[in-house]
Amino acid sequence: MTGAAVAAGPAVDPVVGPVAEPVVDPVAEPVVGRHDTPPDAGRWELLRTLGAVTAALPPETDHLFEALGMPAMSRADHTRLFALELPPYAAIHLGPEGKLGGDGADRVAGVWRTLGLDPPADADHLAALLALYAALGEGAGTSRTEQVRLRLEHTRATVLWEHLWSWVPGYLDAVRRHHPAARAWADLVDRALVREAGLTTAARALPAALRDAPAPIDQGASADDLLDWLTVPARTGFVLTASDVARAAAETGTGLRRGERRFALRSLMEQDAGAALTWLAGHAAAWVDLHRARHPVAFDPGPWWAARAAQSALVLTQLAHRAG
Repeated sequence: MTGAAVAAGPAVDPVVGPVAEPVVDPVAEPVVGRHDTPPDAGRWELLRTLGAVTAALPPETDHLFEALGMPAMSRADHTRLFALELPPYAAIHLGPEGKLGGDGADRVAGVWRTLGLDPPADADHLAALLALYAALGEGAGTSRTEQVRLRLEHTRATVLWEHLWSWVPGYLDAVRRHHPAARAWADLVDRALVREAGLTTAARALPAALRDAPAPIDQGASADDLLDWLTVPARTGFVLTASDVARAAAETGTGLRRGERRFALRSLMEQDAGAALTWLAGHAAAWVDLHRARHPVAFDPGPWWAARAAQSALVLTQLAHRAG
């Protein structure tokens, strides 16, 4: 992940306007274990460090894992998880195409711009989001006026509810399902965000990305559309990884064609559409349970995700019956 330069001029809050005090640089390198910092410093450094371990390869991150009290990941495991199978980008989980960039990334970049900052190239990466969130908390805690503190706190809450809580719990579920080496990290991120949710005024509505999400999958979808949509979490309500597709092939007794997920899924459908669709329906049903097991908060998006996954399970089951 690349860093971001701080733009000249005052920061701007999305609702209440210019902020007279500068925002702390949100891409500064994490510092763990400092003793000359305010009481909340450990809270912000924890979040920043949890994000930072996803943004650089071992052994560069070994000291960060050590500071978090967990074993360092191998370079191979780190690459497999954070670069190849589950890149931690909001756009993948919230965007209408389930890919990097696009509207999903633009929403996050807009937060940086309203703060008077140039968004980094990977503004919607988990490391950048947690760093920004921590910087806003630090800025609010050290602000000299109540007005500025309230402005920064409002923006911090926006980042939490709109751009972190909206997708990270589901992402962490996917990490735990497929990457045991990162389970301790995922559990710690989960606990940290649950704590932030308890300390932050609850959102009054679903995140905008979910309110504007594309329609769920339906029985009238063409074969090509269905293949496109199955890899879009905002449509299906679930995460489908390359490991999932490989497992589907093994459990349905079909051959796996190596390649990107859509290509591999097409091959499974061509070999045995009924079996592949039945497996996918079961996968969707499993995600219903995962979403329902979330820590509830006011207007929590967990039920929204669960409803999407339930719809997918129903439609995929119907399509499986039709395929015979």
